[in-house]
Amino acid sequence: MKKYKIVLLPGDGIGPEISEVSKKVLIKLSKKHNFDIEIIEKSFGGIAYEKYGTPAPDETLEQCKKSDAVLLACVGDIKYDSLARELRPESGLLKLRSALNLFANIRPVKIRKSLIDASTLKKEIVENVDLIVVRELIGGIYFGEPRGHITNTKIPKAFNTMVYDSSEIERITEIAIKIANQRNKKICSVDKSNVLEVSQLWRDTVLNITSKDKNISISNMYVDNAAMQLVRDPSQFDVILTSNLFGDILSDLAAMLTGSIGMLPSASLNNNGPGVFEPVHGSAPDIAGKNIANPIAMLLSASMMLKIGLNEEEAAENLETAVDKVLSKGFRTADLYDGYSEVLSCSEIGDKIIDEI
Repeated sequence: MKKYKIVLLPGDGIGPEISEVSKKVLIKLSKKHNFDIEIIEKSFGGIAYEKYGTPAPDETLEQCKKSDAVLLACVGDIKYDSLARELRPESGLLKLRSALNLFANIRPVKIRKSLIDASTLKKEIVENVDLIVVRELIGGIYFGEPRGHITNTKIPKAFNTMVYDSSEIERITEIAIKIANQRNKKICSVDKSNVLEVSQLWRDTVLNITSKDKNISISNMYVDNAAMQLVRDPSQFDVILTSNLFGDILSDLAAMLTGSIGMLPSASLNNNGPGVFEPVHGSAPDIAGKNIANPIAMLLSASMMLKIGLNEEEAAENLETAVDKVLSKGFRTADLYDGYSEVLSCSEIGDKIIDEI
């Protein structure tokens, strides 16, 4: 029997609630598909700061490095916003990505037919949406140096540095090519090369790498136009390749095509070692502890973990099919309520999915 060690990071807000559902689902899947899964829970994010004075304790990071995969719920709360930047939960995410060298963030955006009316866009606009955002994750303006505040001037100033070298762009482009070759062989590279030198390097490097694969159809788009096109005609996209900052914004915009950011998973990967699988949504502290959160994005992240991180494709397909069956029967969490469906709690919809498995 295959054995896997998973580190679970419940994090903050609704994280513990959706993590509890995910644990139960993974245990059910492991029994059905004949593999053993050890789930190790560790503190991370705001809760870790409260316990250990840091959002990313060294012991947590070490356990993550030794694991087969990391399943992360969500971090953050407005109450931590007054902390020094390096102590905030979001800085823990940056530290985790850097520690595991997670340079590639993969966010699939696909319309589930049972939820097509939940989108704020017209049905005919979103019904054929099936795209993937490939975002470079450990470079660009979030990690660039120098950065900081200038206080010895009459008017306070702050600055950040957006920087990439060609090797960083090359490796994320290779990931996009690999994914595109498994899909419709179309890549749209998004940049701002008309005004940014770093984006010009991005565009030149992407064109150079993609030109070596004659099967790939490559196009380029400025980020402002890409945002507009995602709302106007999202089905034109197959694989969107972009930098850290632009990918952060565009992937959240794309998430809302599905009707709820609570429906979308993501994977953050490297070339070796464990990846981190997490829902796109935040920690929603305003509904934490009420048992009304939507656990489906985390479950779909667990599916990505099973498929990509553990090579348990049958279990992953079983989970996604179970989710679709529950939704098609008209069961919803509150964020997906359409006026007709039966609204269930976080734990209740988890139980329905387990029953379908």
